[in-house]
Amino acid sequence: MNEQHRAQQILDSERQFPDARVQTAGREHDPARQALLDVRHEVAKAVVGQDATVTGMLIALLSDGHVLLEGVPGVAKTLLVRALSAALSLDTKRVQFTPDLMPGDITGSLVYDSHTSVFSFREGPVFTNILLADEINRTPPKTQASLLEAMEERQVSVDGVSRPLPAPFLVAATQNPVEYEGTYPLPEAQLDRFLLKLTMPLPGRTDEVEVIRRHAAGFNPRDLDAAGVRPVAGADDLERARRAVAAVAVEPEIIGYIVDLVRATRQAPSFQLGVSPRGATALLNTSRAWAWLSGRSFVTPDDVKALALPCLRHRVALQPDAQMDGVRVDDVLGSILASVPVPR
Repeated sequence: MNEQHRAQQILDSERQFPDARVQTAGREHDPARQALLDVRHEVAKAVVGQDATVTGMLIALLSDGHVLLEGVPGVAKTLLVRALSAALSLDTKRVQFTPDLMPGDITGSLVYDSHTSVFSFREGPVFTNILLADEINRTPPKTQASLLEAMEERQVSVDGVSRPLPAPFLVAATQNPVEYEGTYPLPEAQLDRFLLKLTMPLPGRTDEVEVIRRHAAGFNPRDLDAAGVRPVAGADDLERARRAVAAVAVEPEIIGYIVDLVRATRQAPSFQLGVSPRGATALLNTSRAWAWLSGRSFVTPDDVKALALPCLRHRVALQPDAQMDGVRVDDVLGSILASVPVPR
């Protein structure tokens, strides 16, 4: 019963990323860590009740990965990305993905200049620090695929010339989980390119009251300056933090635990597709980032458990009969977390 209760706690989205401010109390002060923790406070001035998602975005930035955001319309996905960019002093662009969007609309294209009679490259919106790919599943596969090189190689190749993207670079792609008419579901190979899949739930009553109260008081989601959101960290802080994360120790027992979790997904009867070695590497990197944010120089099994769901849920596929029975991916992963022995 204790293990089942623990697994249920892990499934709770608000418990995926505990409050790092509490965990770091009384530990060695790190300016870069404190700056990133302050980002959550700044974003909360504009977005209510989504601290777990903000922390997930920070972990993705620390791990040099990308994020798939899933939530119904109106839960402030766009506002969260804009507020996060403002708090981190990073450039951001938003692209509304539609059925008629072409690859060049994302990456950029060659444009003919009639005055000089030469072609010059015009950068697309992908040349930014944080790209919000809104409703990415509403655009055809060839346009979805245009992001693959940018996400993996951090560059764009046009007419045989490779152009590097700004650093840091993160794609935050959104999906609507309740409306699939006229959509193009992302293939498994492309889903695997996202480091984390974060779910943005509807707010609880207290949070929703606060949202409405702010709007009644004149809050304008298009004016972050008026909301008081200010830059508290920057690219230099992220770079220092990444170096610190790379130095976080991982014991062989923890590596074995990660491998056992991943292999268990491949043997689960409810899954027709388990997690690949890339998923195991992603779980390792994100666990390191969370351990560092929590003020520790080593990874614990709880760090791995905290990141298992957002890191693995989009890398598996249910069997057709399991889908018909209403089985949820998170439930199966929760059972795996409860059954795989934890190193002591």
